[in-house]
Amino acid sequence: MIKFLGSKKKLLETIYKAAIKDFDGEVESVIDLFSGTSRVGHHFKSKGHRVIANDYSNFAKVLAECYVVADRDQYLLDAQKLIDEYNSNNNSTDGWFTDEYCFRSRFFQPKNGKRVDWIREDLEKKSLDPVLKSIMLTSLMKAADAVDSTCGVQMAYLKQWATRSDKDLILKMPPLLPASLFGSCEAHKELSEEASMSLKADVVYLDPPYNQHSYLGNYHIWESLVLWDKPETYGVARKRIDTRDNKSNFNGKNKALPAMTTIIENVSKNTRRSVVSYSNEGYISYRDMLTLLASHGKTVVYEVDYKRYVGAVIGIYNDKGVKVGTPTHTKNKEYIFVTDF
Repeated sequence: MIKFLGSKKKLLETIYKAAIKDFDGEVESVIDLFSGTSRVGHHFKSKGHRVIANDYSNFAKVLAECYVVADRDQYLLDAQKLIDEYNSNNNSTDGWFTDEYCFRSRFFQPKNGKRVDWIREDLEKKSLDPVLKSIMLTSLMKAADAVDSTCGVQMAYLKQWATRSDKDLILKMPPLLPASLFGSCEAHKELSEEASMSLKADVVYLDPPYNQHSYLGNYHIWESLVLWDKPETYGVARKRIDTRDNKSNFNGKNKALPAMTTIIENVSKNTRRSVVSYSNEGYISYRDMLTLLASHGKTVVYEVDYKRYVGAVIGIYNDKGVKVGTPTHTKNKEYIFVTDF
């Protein structure tokens, strides 16, 4: 999967075991309310559960349609045929993507930017099944992510080309999964507060943003690649103009707790258990989170030491790519709150 801030790759089994441990009955369905790259939802589907993914960004919905909604038996052959078709030719074009992210900025080598331009334009011309298109867009995102020149986020690019950026862009098949044992999976694109009112399942997994960092701003290139709306951009990183205002309530210090309160009140009516993944560096304090959850049901907390985001290793940079600070530590604590309503 693509590089992603706050990835739960190393916590998947811990989260999964927390979700099913001592559950009264069988866990058939799981909501992933802040799905991101769908790594967690993909893991639950791999165990046979029906997953209902939600995220407000368009690129996250595409990833969810690939990793959660798409069933291997239905889409594998058609997707592989298209992947082989693109990998077997060297067609390229000098278009919007190349201009923005190879010349106006330096996220990708021009040879790969031109390949992205040609493949993306060609996909737009095809009348593909929407889920099949999402599989192909996911494959393209993964291929571009493998040859970028960043440290994992798209706020800035490296001053010197990363070694991997010299490689040729190659599409690969995303790891599609067999169908769920409990029915078709779903992917939604709604604000978390709204989705929490309507989506229903046995368990809900919540991994909200911790602080001021907007995922849409950190991964604006994927949003533009998916929408292919060729938007107005700004700054050294050539970010979408709409990233200036399009932020989650969880990115606001005074808005995070009220937003979480609303969501917990909603999901307590539509699910039987919530699993909340949260950091000790988040805007919501441990005490406030525990108090909120415990007021709705029996709550158990698991504590895990976890490596901090990439900035903790390379330093803290502003929007212009200038280093403005040095982090004080490289690990934080990840809390997993499990509440039975």
